[in-house]
Amino acid sequence: MTTRPLAAVRSLKVKLGLLVAASTTVAAIVALAGRSAGASVWLTLPVTLALALAVTQLLALGMTAPLREMTAAARRMAQGDYDVRITPTSRDEVGELTRAFTTMSRDLATVDAQRRELVATVSHELRTPLAAQRAVLENLADGIGGADGLDLAVRQAERLSQLVEDLLDLARVDAGKAPLATSDVALAGFLADVVADAEATGRDVRYDLDVEPGLVVSADPGRLHQLVANLLDNASRHSPAGGTVTVRALREPGGANHYVLEVADQGEGIAPADRERVFERFGTVGATDGGGTGLGLAIARWVTDLHGGSISFVDPAPGATGARARVVLPLTPPVRPAPKEAPVTTTVPEGPATAIRPSPPAPPISDDLFGGFWPDGTPGRLSLLAGSLGVGLLAAIVLPERNVGLGWTLLVLAAGAVVLGAARDRRDPFTLACAGLCGLLALVPVVRAAEWLTPLSLLAGGTLMVAGVTRGRTLPGFVVAGLSWPLAGLRGLPWLGRTLALLTGLGHGAALLRTVVLSVVGLLVFGLLFASADALFAEWAGALVPDADLDSFVLRAFITIAVGGVVLAAAYLALNPPRVDRAPGEPRPVAHRFEWLAPVVVVDLVFAAFLIAQAAVIFGGHDYLERTTGLTYADYVHQGFGQLTIATALTLLVVWSAARKAPRATYADRAWLRAALGVLCAQTLVVVASALHRMHVYQEAYGFTELRLLVDVFEGWLGLLVLAVAVAGWRLRATWLPRFALISGAVAFLGVVALNPEAWVAERNLDRYAETGKIDTGYLNGLSDDAVPALVDAPEEIRDCLLVGRTEADEDWLEWNLGRALAAEHLGVEPWPGEELACPAPS
Repeated sequence: MTTRPLAAVRSLKVKLGLLVAASTTVAAIVALAGRSAGASVWLTLPVTLALALAVTQLLALGMTAPLREMTAAARRMAQGDYDVRITPTSRDEVGELTRAFTTMSRDLATVDAQRRELVATVSHELRTPLAAQRAVLENLADGIGGADGLDLAVRQAERLSQLVEDLLDLARVDAGKAPLATSDVALAGFLADVVADAEATGRDVRYDLDVEPGLVVSADPGRLHQLVANLLDNASRHSPAGGTVTVRALREPGGANHYVLEVADQGEGIAPADRERVFERFGTVGATDGGGTGLGLAIARWVTDLHGGSISFVDPAPGATGARARVVLPLTPPVRPAPKEAPVTTTVPEGPATAIRPSPPAPPISDDLFGGFWPDGTPGRLSLLAGSLGVGLLAAIVLPERNVGLGWTLLVLAAGAVVLGAARDRRDPFTLACAGLCGLLALVPVVRAAEWLTPLSLLAGGTLMVAGVTRGRTLPGFVVAGLSWPLAGLRGLPWLGRTLALLTGLGHGAALLRTVVLSVVGLLVFGLLFASADALFAEWAGALVPDADLDSFVLRAFITIAVGGVVLAAAYLALNPPRVDRAPGEPRPVAHRFEWLAPVVVVDLVFAAFLIAQAAVIFGGHDYLERTTGLTYADYVHQGFGQLTIATALTLLVVWSAARKAPRATYADRAWLRAALGVLCAQTLVVVASALHRMHVYQEAYGFTELRLLVDVFEGWLGLLVLAVAVAGWRLRATWLPRFALISGAVAFLGVVALNPEAWVAERNLDRYAETGKIDTGYLNGLSDDAVPALVDAPEEIRDCLLVGRTEADEDWLEWNLGRALAAEHLGVEPWPGEELACPAPS
């Protein structure tokens, strides 16, 4: 069973108070520890929230589950299914309610079973005499049977009447409406009268009556008559022809307050295994033989219980055969109080294990939050938890106090391996393509020294990862997939609970903790011994084991939790991806063509006017531009580049909207759609070319930078998308377009990385210096080591200004980076001289 920390607390209010106090305390301690260790707020805040939520989840475990289980059970009971049981897990008000609910459901199940059994058995008992009576009446209608047939019909009617009377008697007793009207009864005369009534039935048996003289008891004469009459009826029906039914009444030997009634026959008797079952309603023994109703002995037991006595079948007297019923009754029945409504008890009645089926576990609260968008039913997986924790520990070793390098690449590849191993559709071509691109992006930290490339590569890799594991197909699907990653930390809590339950089950709690502690102790003891005994071993251990000061330990603990949690959320997203692509609604084309065509034509005309203006600038020259606008050409191209980029992106939105609203029923509709949007895409490609030309002119005038290079690549990617949109529009099919945009964007970024952007920027600026004599040495000196192979070839008069202060860094193997290694080969081990340099001013 799952441990519930607050199960022993008997008050729900106290539980809530403890919950709030514990969560607040944990959050405060973790936040203070992170602040004292120097962790940034972006690292401290999510870790603090995660640990506070974990404490809340642990302490609140089971507090609301019984309420949800009772809700589900009540719905089942409303549909007629009373076979439910809710196991109480606490001693508070909710636990008491759970016990009362379980008692109620068990009682209702018992009543429902009795009702069904009664209906079935009564129907069965009524069918036999009715069928016989119908046959007799049909014979009489056909003139067959005569007086004998009438006698048989009367007997069947009497049997039906007796059955109804017996049922009414039992109903009165069950309802508690059968009080005793006691009076003094002289048993000798009373039993003689009952025997006389039994002799009147005409059965071929003899009755032997033996009553203790002068025996007077207090009893209800009517009920006692029912008891004895039913016993005599049962005995006479099972006695052989000419047999004897013995009736005896005497004080109980050794008991002054009770008397005994015995009725014995000379029939086949009752097997010991059946002696208790014969008192059930419609019991098999004596239920249908000889015309009985099957209720006589049940009524006999109820009458006995009313008088405070007991009834049973015992072995026959020595030397005798047959059945022997023995009734023990008090001389004075106990006072029976008026029936009262039974109070609700909080103790679950004992009963057979198969009588009640346990209620299924209540669905987690997160099911109500996410609904059908993100169903959950995946089993726990210890491998994913262990893998995510391992990645978190690797991050704690690699990230603090180390430069971007091989360790970062190993960390990203390890995280990707955990996520890909959890992916439900890891063999899907799109998922494999995204995984391959993610692998290439993971090489960026070890290949390039420019640190601004690493976060961009992580962002691109994360986007590809969530799109690949969720198999998104649309742009909204990609956005939803990205939002699902942080939400997986909440949606995956039930799955994490199932995984931790597996962990507890495997290690049996204390045994698992003991194993971990012993393993850590063994690692520390023998590791320290061998490190002190061997210098090389100590060097290896020092390269792997971080500093052990308190602040460093706290910081690394934060990193372990943060990175491990992020990877675990991504693994759950891959294991149980949400339905990011809802079934798209059918496009609703407009009723008239002009409704979509007119806006598109207007945009086409605006684009045409802009292109005419561009042509005027090209053919009019710089003098015409300056005379008309008052701007130099460099200022002119810089002024409009951003607007052209926005216009290119908005064109894609216009094309998408028009394609959804334009009707396609006729050939003319499709022709107008292709023509209008085709013209727009063609003009947009010209705008893209103009934007790229403007950026080139601006760079020639003001220099080359990484940002301007990225903007160039982004604008070129937009132009590629416009071309793809034109192809999709001509085919009138664009389901492949979102994935193409995602893959092509990642490939474009990898192209930038492969280009070595900072070296490219350095080369372009040096070429510009050779042509114009203009250069910003301070900017070029601030470039990363990726630019060093290009900077060492700079002219001598500026080389020292470009390389001053650079030297080989003292790094371990986890920080190894190809860009820095190549730079070290060009620079050597000594710092580049730079005393009293006279560097050109930026121009």
